[in-house]
Amino acid sequence: MHLFYPSMGKQMQGFTGRVWAEHALLADGWASGVSLVHDKGRITDLQAGTTPEAEAIRVGALLPAPANLHSHAFQRAMAGLTEQRGPDPRDSFWTWRQLMFRFLDQLTPDDVQAITAFVQMQMLEAGYGAVAEFHYLHHAPGGTPYANLAEMSERIVAAAYQTGIGLTLLPVLYQYGGCDQRALGPGQIRFGNDLDQFSRLVEGAETALGALPSDARLGIAPHSLRAVSREALAASIMLRPDQPLHMHLAEQPAEVEEVLQAWGARPVEWLLANADVDSRWCLIHCTQMQHHETQALAATGAVAGLCPITESSLGDGIFDGIAYRDAGGRWGIGSDSNIRISLSEELRTLDYSQRLRDHSRAAFATEQKSTGRTLLEGAALGGAQATARDGGALSVGKLADLVALDTTHIDLDGRAGDTMLDALVFAADDRAVSDVWSAGRHVVMGGRHMHHDAISATYRAVVRRLRNV
Repeated sequence: MHLFYPSMGKQMQGFTGRVWAEHALLADGWASGVSLVHDKGRITDLQAGTTPEAEAIRVGALLPAPANLHSHAFQRAMAGLTEQRGPDPRDSFWTWRQLMFRFLDQLTPDDVQAITAFVQMQMLEAGYGAVAEFHYLHHAPGGTPYANLAEMSERIVAAAYQTGIGLTLLPVLYQYGGCDQRALGPGQIRFGNDLDQFSRLVEGAETALGALPSDARLGIAPHSLRAVSREALAASIMLRPDQPLHMHLAEQPAEVEEVLQAWGARPVEWLLANADVDSRWCLIHCTQMQHHETQALAATGAVAGLCPITESSLGDGIFDGIAYRDAGGRWGIGSDSNIRISLSEELRTLDYSQRLRDHSRAAFATEQKSTGRTLLEGAALGGAQATARDGGALSVGKLADLVALDTTHIDLDGRAGDTMLDALVFAADDRAVSDVWSAGRHVVMGGRHMHHDAISATYRAVVRRLRNV
C-alpha cells in the first residue's frame, strides 16, 4: 500500500494517556471527578471522585463515542445534488438511485480516498469513534477489475490511516440487478463479483487492514436479497463465520414486493426462516416491517442499523423503534448516504419520527433514563456490537472510544446528567463536541480534527472537478 500518511505517527499506534472529566457517563451511570487512563487503545483505569492530575487532558463531560454502523463514503460528494425534479413527476428512492449510479461512474481511486477521508474526519468531529464502511464500489468504470482486485478497499483503509478512525471494513457481495437475476446495468457494473472473485477480494481487503492498528475489523456484506442468489448468500454467511455480517433488508415497499414474489416471503420473514440470524448480524434500515417481524427480529439479538437522516431523505419509511426497544432489540446509528453527517441529528430524527407517527413526546425516554441518554447509550452499545468493537461503554477493559463535550457550550451551560444529553440531542448540535478518541487515538481537539485543513482542501479540489464533469 503506497498512499498512507505517516503524519499520524504515534497517534496511530496507541499510547498511554490520561483524561479527567468533570462528569462522565460510566457503564453504571453518571459520576463526577472521573479520572480515566487508557493504554494501547483500551481503558486501563477508571476512578470517580478524583481531582485532576497535571498531565491529564481536562474535559467537561465524557461519554462513550458511538460507532457509525453504516456508511457509503463516496456518496458524500453527491450531497445537495439530487433535490431537483426530473422528467418523472414523482421522484423516489429509485430515481435517486439512477442519479447515484451516473455520478459514481466518474470516481477514480484517488477520488474515493479523498472523499472517504473527508467523511471519516466529519464523523469524528461529530462524535463518532468508528465506522463500518459498507463498501461496494470495487471496480473501474465499465466493471473491469483493477489490477489489484482490492484497490478500492485499500483506499478506504488509507483514509482510515490518515484520519485515525476505527474501521470495520465490509466488502459487499453484489451479483444481480434484481431478484430476477438480471445483469448489472451501467453504474452497478462497478459493484459486481461472482462468489469466487468476491472471496479473493475479501482476502485482499483483509490483508490491507493489517496496516491499521489492531482495533480494525473485517466483516462481510451480502448487499440485499435482491442482489444475491440463495446459494451465494449461504456461502457468504460462512465466508468469515466469526466476523460481523451486514445486509440491507426491507427498506422500500417495492423491494418487499419484489422479494415476496421471487423468494416466496417478505424479506424479514424469509431471512429469519432460512438463516441463523444472531448477534453477529446487522440488518440495515428495516423500515418496512410488520409488527410480528419487528418482534421476531428483536428476539434474534441482531442489531437494527438505522440511518434516520438518509431514510428521511429517501422516503424509506419509519422504523418502529419503540416496539423494537420494548421487545429487547438492539439498534445503532449510521449515516448511510452521508448527505449530512451529524450524530446528534441522527438521534433527534430517530426520536422525532416516533413522535410524529405515534403523536407522542419523549418517545424513547423511560422512568429511569431520559430520551437523550437512552438514545446515546443505545447507539453506543448497538454500534459496538455491529462493528465488533469491544467498546460502547466507559469501563475498564473496553476500547477507549471516547467523546468529550464542551460544557460551556451555550446550550449545555449549567446542564448536568441526563438533562445535558437531552440538550445535546434536541437543542445543541455537534459543535458541542470538543474531543474524540478512537481506541485511544486523540484525533479531535477543540472540535477540529488534527488534519482538518489538509483533508478539507483535498476534498474540495476533488468535488470541484467532479461537479464540472
